[in-house]
Amino acid sequence: MYTEKEIKSLFELSKSLLSRQILKDDLDVLIKVLHFHEWSYSIQNNPLISDFEYDSLYKALEKLEYDQPSIIRADSPTQRVSSDLKNDFPTVQHIIPMLSLDNSYNAEDLNDFDRQIRKLCNIEEAETIEYSVEPKFDGGSIALIYENDLLVRAATRGNGNEGEEMTANAKSMKSLPLRAEFSKLQIQKAELRGESLIRKDIFNEVNAKREEEGLPLFANPRNAATGGLRMKDANQTGERGIETFVFQFGYAVDANGKDIIPELGTHMKSLDILTQLGFKIPQQERKLCAGIDEAIAFCAEWQEKRDTYAYEIDGMVVKVNSFELQEKCGFTQHHPRWAIAYKFKAKQATSKLEKVEYQVGKIGAVTPVAKITPVQLAGVTVSSISLHNEDFIKSKDIRIGDSVLVERAGDVIPYIVKSFPELRDGTEQIIEYPKHCPVCEQVLTRIENEAVWRCTNFLCEAQVIQRMVHHISKDAMNIDGFGKSYIERFHELGWLKDISDIYNLDYDAISQLEGFGQKSADNLKSAIDIAKSNPIHRLLNSLAIHHLGKKASKVIAEKIEHVLELKTWKIEDFTNIKDIGPVVADNVSAYFRNEANIKLLERMESYGVNLHQLEVDKPKQIKDDAPLKDKTILFTGTLYQMNRKEAQLMAEEAGAKNISAVSSNLDILVVGEKAGSKLKKAEEIGTVQILTEQEFLNIING
Repeated sequence: MYTEKEIKSLFELSKSLLSRQILKDDLDVLIKVLHFHEWSYSIQNNPLISDFEYDSLYKALEKLEYDQPSIIRADSPTQRVSSDLKNDFPTVQHIIPMLSLDNSYNAEDLNDFDRQIRKLCNIEEAETIEYSVEPKFDGGSIALIYENDLLVRAATRGNGNEGEEMTANAKSMKSLPLRAEFSKLQIQKAELRGESLIRKDIFNEVNAKREEEGLPLFANPRNAATGGLRMKDANQTGERGIETFVFQFGYAVDANGKDIIPELGTHMKSLDILTQLGFKIPQQERKLCAGIDEAIAFCAEWQEKRDTYAYEIDGMVVKVNSFELQEKCGFTQHHPRWAIAYKFKAKQATSKLEKVEYQVGKIGAVTPVAKITPVQLAGVTVSSISLHNEDFIKSKDIRIGDSVLVERAGDVIPYIVKSFPELRDGTEQIIEYPKHCPVCEQVLTRIENEAVWRCTNFLCEAQVIQRMVHHISKDAMNIDGFGKSYIERFHELGWLKDISDIYNLDYDAISQLEGFGQKSADNLKSAIDIAKSNPIHRLLNSLAIHHLGKKASKVIAEKIEHVLELKTWKIEDFTNIKDIGPVVADNVSAYFRNEANIKLLERMESYGVNLHQLEVDKPKQIKDDAPLKDKTILFTGTLYQMNRKEAQLMAEEAGAKNISAVSSNLDILVVGEKAGSKLKKAEEIGTVQILTEQEFLNIING
């Protein structure tokens, strides 16, 4: 539909419009740009700007048309809903049009929405309006028709009036009942609205499997879900783990064609009914709010905890709860007036890759870091993003000068989703990975089957600093108040040459430094003295031995009385320990064969650092008749007689091993209230013993 030249031109026009005030004279260009992005997003599944940027352009058009209604054109995006229609599947007509939602981004927008509802329904300020608030799922919208209690048709949203029929694919989703007893409600025919999506952990599993098979990875769960809805083979749709949340009735009539929806009374009651009929409905994540202030607070609460949720959500939907009031509010051509989407802060944006810098880690890994034009993501300015390794750069075809789509995974870690080759003008440069360490000039090496290039110079200044930073970190020696800035400053002063020097600092000299003083020096000394008494599993983990993490450090610490015993261990002494593989064995053995490392540990011991096994390092003694000996166990849901950590400790003392996920390796699942997806998965496996909290305690107490 668009040539390569047109794509570049329209992208640049988009950026220009976003960077300045949009005027009436921009109307034609603005409409053209919005049509282009609708095509790019919905037809190509390849958005070139973020949702927030698109919404900003759309709202600018709405404002122009609101201020001057005479300029509204028949082809304006505000006069129709967007389309994701393709020709791959038969086209079918929706019974009731599937409209879009108006968007808001702050509390004031929601207050304006409340004022509009009051005006439309003639409701005084003193009266309370009930609002239902529920997640705005980031997946693919579908319409489901049930007739005489049977699922007879499913279709994508399409252009809002008609969509693509994909009934076979819908039937492959276990979250959708093939039969639902609508007849008990005198409903002969119903059209439901839902959102199909993939749980985040399932998405990771799907991508891991695709990586094993050499297939391209999905950029995000939404792409994987919307693509799965259109699979030619319904079995493949089922294999993707797509689920459908139903979020409302669109249409419901009895055998005489009478509309049943008004008799249901409220939206929340209708969702409760759909839950009882066996549909997947948001539960604890939806709320009936007494007034707009409570709705605003609930939206803000979910913005903070969105990343703890099992599914991708990009906002919350606020709806007038009463069907009677919904009827009074009515609809525009684009959206219902009684509902609005509260969009979370942007997690994606477009930017430009300006240059690539290289950082050296504690074990010599050289990591490329993209420096991009600063961009706002979820309330934070992002300018640096890890490119992970050379293979990542090549697989994404990322070049210096590229326009890139940036995302904050979990609102924490910046990530480059993709570049936009179609926007290149020829000035972009292929990224040449360095052959030498950017700090010490050592020739870089790459071990077979590893993705990273490494500097093998153990004395490389960057590695020395990073090893010390790791040593003091929370998961290692946990020296409170001793941060990276102290390490760098003391190293520059010549006080820290390796990790042993951390325990032999001159606190009088520290107290004289600008920004310190005697109290700061005393606090630092106290924290370091506490760390000297740490158990040896922490010390082992702090040594930055490649692949030796917390778990392996603990199981090795259980087998020794003193850390320096390891200098006499052979490879098989390590591999004879359960959970210690040959790679860890080789790396730990090599570390303790190095005389310089032994001298470092001896210096640390002379400075008072504990190298002896403490009681906490010793393995727990499990009796032969322990009630859960050799069992694996997992806790899910809300527990009331104990907290999660107490339960896990009780399980360990009873001989069980705590694991983190439901799989065929799980023996026991203990379920509290609102157990959720883990319970469902365990039931599907069939071999997992499912216990209530009380049944677990009964076993523990004999």
